[in-house]
Amino acid sequence: MSTVSVDERNADQIAYWNGPGGRHWVNRQQTQDVVLAPISAAVIARAAVQPGERVVDIGCGCGATAIELGRLVGAPGRVLGLDVSAPMLARAAERLPPELPVELIQADATTYPFAPGGFDLLFSRFGVMFFAEPARSFANLRRALRPSGRLAFVCWRAPRENPWLMLPLRAAYEHVPPLPQLGPEDPGPFSFADAERVRRILDAAGFRSIGLEPFDLALDVASGGGLDAAVAGVLEIGPTSRAIEGQPPKILAAVAASIRQALMPYLRGATVPLAAAAWLVTAASP
Repeated sequence: MSTVSVDERNADQIAYWNGPGGRHWVNRQQTQDVVLAPISAAVIARAAVQPGERVVDIGCGCGATAIELGRLVGAPGRVLGLDVSAPMLARAAERLPPELPVELIQADATTYPFAPGGFDLLFSRFGVMFFAEPARSFANLRRALRPSGRLAFVCWRAPRENPWLMLPLRAAYEHVPPLPQLGPEDPGPFSFADAERVRRILDAAGFRSIGLEPFDLALDVASGGGLDAAVAGVLEIGPTSRAIEGQPPKILAAVAASIRQALMPYLRGATVPLAAAAWLVTAASP
């Protein structure tokens, strides 16, 4: 792994993913891979990865998608896993089978000096919504693509369409102050919720044949582990974890009790399925 220059406008996000955000994901890596597996499968299928292709995995995190992409491209291919988070990349490196053609780099996709035309596919599972100037970031990424190279990523739709994240957060707000209100275009998990904004960004970055397909599903926030596992998961990952960061044990216990009560009606055996809504986004380089 290596580190190159970063865009200072992404500094807050870089600090978060090298701090509490990165720690939470490393601690929950195995469980989150199970929770997000249906989405990973859908966006990988949409990307239509072929043996021998060269792929950039943007925001590869703890490595689940980079590893799968490496298996798909095989020995003739190459996967470059790019992320700003040192702790998440360290976890990815621990998991990476040595025979796979995957290289992990700590870098900001906005400024990373890609070799022009060196890749067939830009790919991301929830790694592209955090750029301060996304059109500039995507323009830099597009330079990495060969002519007619492809882009495929998945991003969240609106908060109201994602109870799997917002239901626990509303329960937490019974005990903690709300998170700062983000504008619709501020970096964050829902910054690509507006389809027209996504099209505008990609068009400005030089992409063509832009398509957004709604993808709706139920995510088991318990990962098959029952109600206790569901409560533990939502306390450690996502907006609820941000809202409770630094709170004393008494408040955390009250939050956990309220979340447990909110999730109880959704318990189905050992699962807690909650609605989730994303965009599967595709585009091409001219």
